[in-house]
Amino acid sequence: MLAITAGYAQQQPAGQRPNVLFICIDDLRPDLGCYGSQQVHSPNLDRFAGSSMLFSKQYATVPTCGASRASILTGMLPREKADLSNEAAAMKISGKPETAEPETFIAQLKRNGYYTVGIGKISHYVDGYVYPYTAPKSDKLELPHSWNEMLFDPGKWKTGWNAFFGYADGSNRQSKKGEIKPYEAADVNDEGYPDGLTAALAVKKLRELGAKKQPFFLAVGFFKPHLPFNAPKKYWDMYDESKITLTPSPGIPENVNRASLHGSAEFNQYKLGEEKASLNAAVSDAYARKLRHAYYACISYTDAQIGKVLDALKAAGLDKNTVVVIWSDHGWHLGDDLVWGKHTIFEWALRSVLMIRTPAMKQGAVCDKVVSAVDVYPTLMSLCDVPMPHRTDGQSLAPLLRNPHARHWNEAAYSYFRNGITVRTARYRLTRYFRKAQPVIELYDHQTDPWENHNVAAQHPDIVKALMKTWEKGNTGIYDKRQQ
Repeated sequence: MLAITAGYAQQQPAGQRPNVLFICIDDLRPDLGCYGSQQVHSPNLDRFAGSSMLFSKQYATVPTCGASRASILTGMLPREKADLSNEAAAMKISGKPETAEPETFIAQLKRNGYYTVGIGKISHYVDGYVYPYTAPKSDKLELPHSWNEMLFDPGKWKTGWNAFFGYADGSNRQSKKGEIKPYEAADVNDEGYPDGLTAALAVKKLRELGAKKQPFFLAVGFFKPHLPFNAPKKYWDMYDESKITLTPSPGIPENVNRASLHGSAEFNQYKLGEEKASLNAAVSDAYARKLRHAYYACISYTDAQIGKVLDALKAAGLDKNTVVVIWSDHGWHLGDDLVWGKHTIFEWALRSVLMIRTPAMKQGAVCDKVVSAVDVYPTLMSLCDVPMPHRTDGQSLAPLLRNPHARHWNEAAYSYFRNGITVRTARYRLTRYFRKAQPVIELYDHQTDPWENHNVAAQHPDIVKALMKTWEKGNTGIYDKRQQ
């Protein structure tokens, strides 16, 4: 357990606003050493945790990339079906006039004197420009009012989407029409895959930003461990596949309808995979270990790239006045509940990484309070001394940065998908689905069932009734009949 110290979020000297480094990681569940993993090699993120506030119970609002990112960037819970789409930001922000709501916290920082730079996947579109997977790059920004600069180095893959689904030989999932494996271990250096190029670009840009007489916001988005699970061989070599453990949730949870889960369609797009995933049967133990090995190798690869960026921040002396946020957009089922992928409102798909370091922090600590991704927007406004322009659905984490045991904290994180709304409290998860397939109510007691293997709603109607009052506060009307 990390040490707990006071004074996490002390104010900066007058007129000296902090810089912000915001690092996004795609599809990373909290399988890191600092989150208690005994298997994953993540030395750089673990080191960062030693000087930051690690939030052990942070939840994405939507378990899909674009919608999750739109939610954290705007501080808003989904209210329309469009808010559950990967196109959420493109539909709600791109092409709209400046100051139209919803606005990103990046736009607020830019309007208040920050020089803003994005590198890689920050919202849904992997280089920040709106265009289909197989089309040439467009000139239409997904977040047009957020950036002074939006950068990406696609290398041999030529476009952002090709790089996102890229293999070491310069090919990609689209060009191969899915006739590829869901993993690759090429004997290449870090820049043989796109995230290495992103790290190099971020290191270069940090040096430039350090010379500016203006506070900056730099966002850096890494692809891995998103599918395909491709990473340089040296990161695969860190693991003994035979010793990788399997899921504690090997089947469909008790008293749960299959409609709450899915058949791993995204994973099955990789047609040369040795086995297909389904809700009818688990993949073999050997293949499950292979896939977990691949996912862990990708984590270690991304960890190394983040280490380069953090080292560059320190080398430039910028760490002394920079707030650093490291966040992953949601979790991922690694065969848990027979699912390979995100897109559920179970703990596996919703719990993700959040660590925040302010210049005032001397040591790290762990906060076990339940928090939501929508809390990041008001937190950054507070830390950067920027007035909140309008109300969001989040609550500033500043009190928890000062004291991770703060008593007056509303522990309720809401998430939405699969025609369902779920709320995570300190002890329970209560989920209600808007569908005909029964049961539509699920209750999980994390004190006795941390892996959510047993829906105990029918056995505890009193707890369901009590928690439903909290659940109702997150019912934004998204599944109202008019939205169907």
